[in-house]
Amino acid sequence: MNNLQLTIYFFMQIALILGACRAVGLVAARFGQPQVVAEMITGVLLGPSVFGWLLPEAQEFCFPWDSTQKTRDSQSYMFPAAQLGLALYMFIVGMEFRVDIIRAHFKSSIAVSLAGMLAPFVLGLLLASVLFTQTKLFPAETSLFEASLFMGASLCITAFPMLARIIHFKGLAGTRMGTVALGAGAIDDAAAWCLLALVLASFNGDFQAAIVSIGGGFCFVMVAGLVVKPLLRKFQWIFLNQKQELTETGLVLAIIVMALGAMTTDWLHLHAVFGAFIAGATIPRPVVYRQVIERIQPLTVVLLLPLFFTYSGLNTQISLLNTPTLWFISLVVLAVAVLGKGVACWAAARATGIPNREALGIGTLMNARGLMELIIINIGLERGIISGELFAILVIMAIATTLAASPIFEWLNPNRAGDAAVEIDAALHEVSRA
Repeated sequence: MNNLQLTIYFFMQIALILGACRAVGLVAARFGQPQVVAEMITGVLLGPSVFGWLLPEAQEFCFPWDSTQKTRDSQSYMFPAAQLGLALYMFIVGMEFRVDIIRAHFKSSIAVSLAGMLAPFVLGLLLASVLFTQTKLFPAETSLFEASLFMGASLCITAFPMLARIIHFKGLAGTRMGTVALGAGAIDDAAAWCLLALVLASFNGDFQAAIVSIGGGFCFVMVAGLVVKPLLRKFQWIFLNQKQELTETGLVLAIIVMALGAMTTDWLHLHAVFGAFIAGATIPRPVVYRQVIERIQPLTVVLLLPLFFTYSGLNTQISLLNTPTLWFISLVVLAVAVLGKGVACWAAARATGIPNREALGIGTLMNARGLMELIIINIGLERGIISGELFAILVIMAIATTLAASPIFEWLNPNRAGDAAVEIDAALHEVSRA
């Protein structure tokens, strides 16, 4: 395709994707699901699994797709657009992240995080060893070591950006439950990406690259927190005019900070979402970050983020699961995921003194994998670490755990949104006393 043809397809796909997301969102809202879950489902519906199965010629016309990337088609622009949406959204999540309240619940966040990493990782190792020896779900080029680490990382992951949106949707931002879940989710995802770096380094035969990735990521966080954040706070007047309003220059500067953070962690092979998140945490508070969010959130959430779900859905072929054995394996993977993540996080929260209902809510929220799971398995598929069948199995697991989060949480905590403001005040009072 030439540039004009690609542009025409791009605008047509935007109209189709946004319309489909809103239509599915109307149905999902009746079942208490947030819009982000509807977008995740829509991504699969627009791919070969549903749209391509029902109307293959129409689906191929609307989304010309070459998985080998040898021709210029939808992937030429959808991948970078999807990455921009992810980075901007994680930038927003970073700006909203409440470090002060995390300190008040540090013990619980660490306990939930460790339980949410260790239990699913061990179960993932065991599951990978069985699948590696008894099935052909891992390509011949993948070793048992790589398969085990990748499966462990896949089960460790938490849908951090999606978790943030569900917490916001349920009115839990700043509460103990929301803060513990977000803090633990951030730590778990960082650890999972370190594991992925080891897998990719092993697959490429270069462990030095893994050391550079993990060490570089640690240095990046230190520089961002100890150097960049204080500098931006000291010179935050650059962002504002005399009326304390965000200027266009201030907005551009904030986006530059996001882009540099995303670029750095992408260069370190830790993915742009973490650099964007850390960059968001450096934006000065309380005046600047609120106005930056107001300016970039609508376009990011409404337009750019749905492109990632569609990109992932176009890589998903559930029709590859065409035997009872593969569907049985899907159920086993789902059961292991729930047991390893949800139950372990609930137990850890209870052990640190959190009431049972809140602990169950934390376990339910941590068990949602959605967006980050899709990112990590897309990388695995792209690098040839997993097969298309295993990719489809893990997509089903990601969707099922994320779909279950909202209704289970609502059933456990029907009055959480109404109690949110009271708990925020109590948490802030606890912080001020400390």
